[in-house]
Amino acid sequence: MNRPEIRKLYQPSQPTVTQSGTDVRYTEAPPHLALQNTIYCYWELKTLQPLSSDFIYRVVADGCIDVLFELDKPENNFVTGLSTSYIEFPLAPSFHYLGIRFLPTGFPQLFNIRASELTNRFEELRALTPTLADFIATEFDESMSLGEASLKLDAFFLKLQERNSPEVDGRFFQAFETILASYGNVSIEKGLDTGISPRQLRRLFEFYVGDSAKTFSKIVRFQQLLLAKPSATRLRKEKLFYDVGYYDQAHFIKEFKTLFGTTPSRAFDE
Repeated sequence: MNRPEIRKLYQPSQPTVTQSGTDVRYTEAPPHLALQNTIYCYWELKTLQPLSSDFIYRVVADGCIDVLFELDKPENNFVTGLSTSYIEFPLAPSFHYLGIRFLPTGFPQLFNIRASELTNRFEELRALTPTLADFIATEFDESMSLGEASLKLDAFFLKLQERNSPEVDGRFFQAFETILASYGNVSIEKGLDTGISPRQLRRLFEFYVGDSAKTFSKIVRFQQLLLAKPSATRLRKEKLFYDVGYYDQAHFIKEFKTLFGTTPSRAFDE
Protein backbone atom coordinates (compact mmCIF):
# COMPACT_ATOMS: atom_id res chain seq x y z
CA MET A 1 0.00 0.00 0.00
CA ASN A 2 1.31 3.45 -0.90
CA ARG A 3 1.50 6.15 1.72
CA PRO A 4 -1.98 7.71 2.11
CA GLU A 5 -2.60 11.33 1.14
CA ILE A 6 -2.31 12.49 4.72
CA ARG A 7 -2.92 16.18 4.06
CA LYS A 8 -6.32 15.46 2.53
CA LEU A 9 -7.33 13.47 5.58
CA TYR A 10 -5.79 15.57 8.35
CA GLN A 11 -5.43 19.32 8.86
CA PRO A 12 -3.85 19.91 12.29
CA SER A 13 -4.94 23.16 13.88
CA GLN A 14 -3.30 25.49 16.40
CA PRO A 15 -6.22 27.78 17.28
CA THR A 16 -4.68 29.39 20.36
CA VAL A 17 -2.03 31.29 18.39
CA THR A 18 -4.67 32.88 16.18
CA GLN A 19 -6.33 34.31 19.30
CA SER A 20 -3.22 36.02 20.64
CA GLY A 21 -4.16 39.66 20.07
CA THR A 22 -3.13 42.43 17.74
CA ASP A 23 0.52 42.66 18.86
CA VAL A 24 1.40 39.04 18.00
CA ARG A 25 1.01 37.63 14.50
CA TYR A 26 0.94 33.97 13.49
CA THR A 27 1.16 33.03 9.80
CA GLU A 28 1.33 29.72 7.94
CA ALA A 29 2.75 29.05 4.47
CA PRO A 30 2.31 25.76 2.57
CA PRO A 31 5.38 23.83 1.42
CA HIS A 32 6.12 22.86 -2.18
CA LEU A 33 3.45 20.59 -3.65
CA ALA A 34 5.82 17.61 -3.67
CA LEU A 35 6.35 18.02 0.09
CA GLN A 36 2.74 18.39 1.15
CA ASN A 37 2.38 14.79 2.27
CA THR A 38 5.33 15.25 4.61
CA ILE A 39 5.22 18.86 5.82
CA TYR A 40 1.97 20.54 6.80
CA CYS A 41 3.27 24.10 6.82
CA TYR A 42 6.05 26.53 7.55
CA TRP A 43 4.96 28.97 10.23
CA GLU A 44 5.97 32.32 11.62
CA LEU A 45 5.22 33.70 15.10
CA LYS A 46 6.35 37.25 15.75
CA THR A 47 5.66 40.32 17.83
CA LEU A 48 4.68 43.42 15.87
CA GLN A 49 5.90 45.55 18.74
CA PRO A 50 7.45 44.71 22.13
CA LEU A 51 4.93 43.41 24.64
CA SER A 52 4.60 44.65 28.20
CA SER A 53 5.44 41.21 29.62
CA ASP A 54 6.44 37.69 28.60
CA PHE A 55 4.15 35.95 26.11
CA ILE A 56 2.76 32.53 26.99
CA TYR A 57 2.65 30.49 23.79
CA ARG A 58 0.19 27.64 24.27
CA VAL A 59 0.39 24.73 21.83
CA VAL A 60 -2.49 22.23 21.70
CA ALA A 61 -1.97 18.55 20.92
CA ASP A 62 -1.89 18.02 17.15
CA GLY A 63 0.09 14.79 16.56
CA CYS A 64 2.87 16.66 14.73
CA ILE A 65 6.61 17.16 15.17
CA ASP A 66 7.88 20.75 14.85
CA VAL A 67 11.30 22.26 14.23
CA LEU A 68 11.62 25.89 15.38
CA PHE A 69 14.17 28.67 15.72
CA GLU A 70 14.45 32.43 16.18
CA LEU A 71 15.50 34.28 13.05
CA ASP A 72 18.01 36.46 14.91
CA LYS A 73 19.56 33.36 16.55
CA PRO A 74 19.15 30.58 13.97
CA GLU A 75 22.02 28.60 15.46
CA ASN A 76 19.70 27.90 18.41
CA ASN A 77 17.30 25.51 16.73
CA PHE A 78 15.06 22.95 18.39
CA VAL A 79 12.62 20.12 17.74
CA THR A 80 9.46 19.29 19.66
CA GLY A 81 7.87 15.87 19.42
CA LEU A 82 4.28 14.68 19.57
CA SER A 83 2.64 15.97 22.75
CA THR A 84 0.02 13.99 24.60
CA SER A 85 -1.28 17.18 26.24
CA TYR A 86 -1.16 20.90 25.61
CA ILE A 87 2.13 22.63 26.44
CA GLU A 88 3.01 26.24 27.22
CA PHE A 89 6.22 28.09 26.37
CA PRO A 90 7.06 31.43 28.02
CA LEU A 91 8.54 33.74 25.36
CA ALA A 92 10.32 37.06 25.80
CA PRO A 93 8.34 40.29 25.18
CA SER A 94 9.88 40.52 21.70
CA PHE A 95 10.44 37.51 19.39
CA HIS A 96 10.44 36.30 15.79
CA TYR A 97 10.19 32.53 15.38
CA LEU A 98 10.03 30.36 12.29
CA GLY A 99 8.94 26.76 12.37
CA ILE A 100 8.40 23.64 10.28
CA ARG A 101 5.38 21.51 11.15
CA PHE A 102 5.78 17.92 9.95
CA LEU A 103 2.66 15.86 9.40
CA PRO A 104 2.49 12.63 11.41
CA THR A 105 5.05 10.11 10.05
CA GLY A 106 6.89 12.83 8.07
CA PHE A 107 9.88 13.58 10.31
CA PRO A 108 10.75 9.92 11.09
CA GLN A 109 10.63 9.01 7.41
CA LEU A 110 12.88 11.87 6.34
CA PHE A 111 15.47 11.42 9.10
CA ASN A 112 15.00 7.77 10.17
CA ILE A 113 14.56 8.91 13.77
CA ARG A 114 12.22 7.09 16.11
CA ALA A 115 9.35 9.51 16.85
CA SER A 116 8.83 8.15 20.38
CA GLU A 117 12.31 9.43 21.30
CA LEU A 118 10.80 12.92 20.99
CA THR A 119 7.36 12.38 22.50
CA ASN A 120 6.61 15.07 25.11
CA ARG A 121 10.16 16.40 24.68
CA PHE A 122 11.83 19.62 23.54
CA GLU A 123 15.36 18.95 22.25
CA GLU A 124 18.22 20.68 20.49
CA LEU A 125 17.98 19.80 16.81
CA ARG A 126 21.72 19.23 16.47
CA ALA A 127 21.56 16.19 18.73
CA LEU A 128 19.23 14.47 16.25
CA THR A 129 20.08 15.79 12.79
CA PRO A 130 23.19 17.99 12.55
CA THR A 131 22.68 18.45 8.80
CA LEU A 132 19.38 20.28 9.22
CA ALA A 133 20.66 22.14 12.28
CA ASP A 134 23.69 23.43 10.35
CA PHE A 135 21.56 24.38 7.35
CA ILE A 136 19.27 26.50 9.52
CA ALA A 137 22.18 28.05 11.42
CA THR A 138 23.99 29.19 8.27
CA GLU A 139 21.19 29.98 5.81
CA PHE A 140 18.77 32.12 7.83
CA ASP A 141 18.88 35.59 9.37
CA GLU A 142 16.51 38.17 10.86
CA SER A 143 16.01 40.03 7.56
CA MET A 144 14.31 37.04 5.93
CA SER A 145 10.58 36.92 5.26
CA LEU A 146 8.45 33.81 5.63
CA GLY A 147 8.19 33.56 1.85
CA GLU A 148 11.96 33.67 1.39
CA ALA A 149 12.48 31.16 4.19
CA SER A 150 9.89 28.82 2.65
CA LEU A 151 11.76 28.69 -0.66
CA LYS A 152 15.02 27.82 1.10
CA LEU A 153 13.37 25.12 3.18
CA ASP A 154 11.59 23.69 0.13
CA ALA A 155 14.90 23.29 -1.70
CA PHE A 156 16.49 21.53 1.27
CA PHE A 157 13.61 19.13 1.91
CA LEU A 158 13.02 18.31 -1.75
CA LYS A 159 16.60 17.06 -2.04
CA LEU A 160 16.32 15.17 1.22
CA GLN A 161 13.05 13.55 0.21
CA GLU A 162 14.54 12.36 -3.08
CA ARG A 163 17.29 10.54 -1.17
CA ASN A 164 15.14 9.18 1.65
CA SER A 165 12.17 7.04 0.66
CA PRO A 166 12.13 4.17 3.19
CA GLU A 167 10.03 1.08 2.75
CA VAL A 168 7.28 1.03 5.36
CA ASP A 169 4.97 -1.91 6.16
CA GLY A 170 1.81 -1.16 4.20
CA ARG A 171 -0.29 -2.67 6.96
CA PHE A 172 0.85 0.15 9.24
CA PHE A 173 -0.30 2.76 6.72
CA GLN A 174 -3.60 0.92 6.36
CA ALA A 175 -4.19 1.27 10.12
CA PHE A 176 -2.91 4.84 10.11
CA GLU A 177 -5.24 5.82 7.26
CA THR A 178 -8.20 4.13 8.99
CA ILE A 179 -7.68 6.35 12.04
CA LEU A 180 -7.52 9.51 9.93
CA ALA A 181 -10.47 8.58 7.72
CA SER A 182 -12.64 7.79 10.76
CA TYR A 183 -11.56 11.03 12.51
CA GLY A 184 -10.13 8.94 15.33
CA ASN A 185 -13.45 7.30 16.09
CA VAL A 186 -12.39 3.68 15.61
CA SER A 187 -12.05 0.58 17.75
CA ILE A 188 -8.33 -0.07 18.15
CA GLU A 189 -8.90 -3.78 18.82
CA LYS A 190 -11.36 -4.46 15.97
CA GLY A 191 -11.16 -1.56 13.54
CA LEU A 192 -7.40 -1.80 13.01
CA ASP A 193 -7.23 -5.51 12.22
CA THR A 194 -4.85 -5.20 9.26
CA GLY A 195 -3.10 -8.54 9.64
CA ILE A 196 -0.36 -7.25 11.92
CA SER A 197 -0.01 -8.18 15.58
CA PRO A 198 -1.02 -5.57 18.18
CA ARG A 199 2.52 -5.59 19.54
CA GLN A 200 4.09 -4.92 16.15
CA LEU A 201 1.46 -2.29 15.34
CA ARG A 202 2.31 -0.46 18.55
CA ARG A 203 6.02 -0.55 17.71
CA LEU A 204 5.32 0.91 14.26
CA PHE A 205 3.11 3.67 15.66
CA GLU A 206 5.74 4.52 18.25
CA PHE A 207 8.41 4.74 15.54
CA TYR A 208 6.48 6.72 12.92
CA VAL A 209 3.98 8.68 15.05
CA GLY A 210 5.43 8.77 18.56
CA ASP A 211 2.84 6.93 20.65
CA SER A 212 0.24 4.19 20.44
CA ALA A 213 -2.60 4.05 17.93
CA LYS A 214 -5.00 4.70 20.82
CA THR A 215 -3.26 7.93 21.85
CA PHE A 216 -3.02 9.11 18.25
CA SER A 217 -6.73 8.41 17.75
CA LYS A 218 -7.56 10.63 20.73
CA ILE A 219 -5.58 13.48 19.20
CA VAL A 220 -7.18 13.03 15.77
CA ARG A 221 -10.65 13.02 17.34
CA PHE A 222 -9.86 16.18 19.29
CA GLN A 223 -8.46 17.90 16.20
CA GLN A 224 -11.59 17.00 14.21
CA LEU A 225 -13.67 18.87 16.77
CA LEU A 226 -11.39 21.90 16.49
CA LEU A 227 -11.76 21.81 12.72
CA ALA A 228 -15.56 21.89 13.07
CA LYS A 229 -15.27 25.11 15.15
CA PRO A 230 -18.62 24.76 16.92
CA SER A 231 -19.89 27.57 19.11
CA ALA A 232 -20.02 26.84 22.82
CA THR A 233 -23.82 27.09 22.69
CA ARG A 234 -24.10 24.63 19.80
CA LEU A 235 -21.64 22.28 21.43
CA ARG A 236 -23.71 22.26 24.63
CA LYS A 237 -27.17 22.02 23.03
CA GLU A 238 -26.42 19.54 20.26
CA LYS A 239 -23.92 17.49 22.28
CA LEU A 240 -21.55 17.25 19.33
CA PHE A 241 -19.04 15.35 21.43
CA TYR A 242 -21.12 12.19 20.87
CA ASP A 243 -20.67 12.57 17.10
CA VAL A 244 -16.88 12.41 17.36
CA GLY A 245 -16.81 9.43 19.71
CA TYR A 246 -16.83 10.71 23.28
CA TYR A 247 -19.09 8.52 25.42
CA ASP A 248 -20.24 11.20 27.88
CA GLN A 249 -19.80 14.88 28.68
CA ALA A 250 -17.46 14.36 31.64
CA HIS A 251 -15.12 12.22 29.51
CA PHE A 252 -15.19 14.83 26.76
CA ILE A 253 -14.43 17.80 29.06
CA LYS A 254 -11.61 15.99 30.86
CA GLU A 255 -9.91 14.91 27.64
CA PHE A 256 -10.40 18.30 25.99
CA LYS A 257 -8.80 20.13 28.93
CA THR A 258 -5.80 17.79 28.76
CA LEU A 259 -5.28 18.40 25.05
CA PHE A 260 -6.25 22.08 24.82
CA GLY A 261 -5.55 23.57 28.24
CA THR A 262 -8.99 24.94 29.01
CA THR A 263 -12.62 23.86 28.96
CA PRO A 264 -14.51 23.49 25.65
CA SER A 265 -16.90 26.33 26.55
CA ARG A 266 -14.02 28.74 27.14
CA ALA A 267 -12.09 27.54 24.09
CA PHE A 268 -14.96 28.02 21.66
CA ASP A 269 -16.08 31.32 23.18
CA GLU A 270 -12.60 32.84 22.81
